[in-house]
Amino acid sequence: MKLDLSKDALGGILLIAAAAIALLWNNSVFSPYYDVLLETQGVISVGEFGLAKPALLWINEGWMAIFFLLVGLEVKKEIQTGALSDPKNVALPILAAVGGMALPALFYILPNWGDPAAMEGWAVPTATDIAFAVGILALLASKAPASLKIFIMTVAIIDDLGAVVVIAAFYTSDLSVLSLSLGLAGCVALFLMNRFGVRNTSAFLFVGVFIWICVIKSGVHATLAGVAVGLAIPGSKDKHGHSPLEEMELNLHYPVAYIILPFFALANAGVALGEIGFNTIAQPISMGVVLGLVIGKPVGVLIGAFVAARVFGARLPEGLSMRHIWGAGHLTGIGFTMSLFIGSLAFQDGERIAQVRVGILLASLMSVIFAGLVLRGASNTDSKEALSTSP
Repeated sequence: MKLDLSKDALGGILLIAAAAIALLWNNSVFSPYYDVLLETQGVISVGEFGLAKPALLWINEGWMAIFFLLVGLEVKKEIQTGALSDPKNVALPILAAVGGMALPALFYILPNWGDPAAMEGWAVPTATDIAFAVGILALLASKAPASLKIFIMTVAIIDDLGAVVVIAAFYTSDLSVLSLSLGLAGCVALFLMNRFGVRNTSAFLFVGVFIWICVIKSGVHATLAGVAVGLAIPGSKDKHGHSPLEEMELNLHYPVAYIILPFFALANAGVALGEIGFNTIAQPISMGVVLGLVIGKPVGVLIGAFVAARVFGARLPEGLSMRHIWGAGHLTGIGFTMSLFIGSLAFQDGERIAQVRVGILLASLMSVIFAGLVLRGASNTDSKEALSTSP
């Protein structure tokens, strides 16, 4: 994806604004309307077949499937022509992403060990919000090396792919064999369409909607249908230089960044602050999320990058130092929408969800501050080195 930092910054600003509106709205005299809006039923039916869900679930399972469709497109593009296409460049972002998922999970587990219910949230701090991380980078470090932006994007994409695996493996229950079989049949159809040269994206989307419905009915989380469709879209160019993957990616990038993710933040960030005190922040779930995102993420990314360099001989991208990687690690600690999303899957009771949300909001704010301090220091160091080497 081509990075336009002015537009990426706008996406980050919209996310912050949406979260702020949610907080203000749900802590004002108009808070009952916030709940009414999220609980409003939306129905899609064809004859006797239909889906009836509240607005919150349409956003979390419907609109977020479009977000994961974009993730699938980005992963495929990176594998075909991007940073993941060259084996020499793969070790660094992959191990940084793996470290940035494993260590946060460990930091979450430490204060929650022995509480089976709380342990369900172990994956909450493993996630990274791509749009927020890149948007905040654009706001904090407009003069950062282009390689830093590419590194963060690649790590975040791998991170989100890992989140997809986690959701499929650990947050799926009450499987319907019939619905799941029909969904898998749809995935086979996507594969065959790609194999036989179908390039009409409408056809892929039509099958994708069928898979999405089947996956909802199966008990597997519906957003996985988006990834399946994204990976199936043809990426090769025709004689006119047209690529269905690039065209769909371009068409989806800004609606996702400007509409879908802000609405997700609006629907999920509305913590009732009046019911939250220091006791809530000090709860093991909240502390586990904060420790995982604020400490586990940057330390995990650093360890992963160090192992990639020492063991696999990976080289840092041109213009980057370990201090840049450290700052990037703090940016991946901005879990926000992805962490909120996994939290909504891990817990159903309001008290634990509130603890998760408080932890995510606090940790994301702290990660932004620490990322700014580290990257500012890295920029100052670069400037001094440039002056010292100038004639």
